[in-house]
Amino acid sequence: MRKKFLLRIPPDLWEEVNRWAKDDLRSVNGQIEYLLRRAVLARKGNGAPNENGETGPTKPGIDG
Repeated sequence: MRKKFLLRIPPDLWEEVNRWAKDDLRSVNGQIEYLLRRAVLARKGNGAPNENGETGPTKPGIDG
């Protein structure tokens, strides 16, 4: 079961997330959940999921 909560967000940020969600063919709610999940996984050091939802170590960038 999913937890419901109220989120207050500035209108300009809402518009950006809404556009991003449409680009990714997601609802705004789905986009926020996706971004939060990536952030939590990255914080744990598990890497962020790729476009297929698979997780693993992040690839080193140009700076190593």
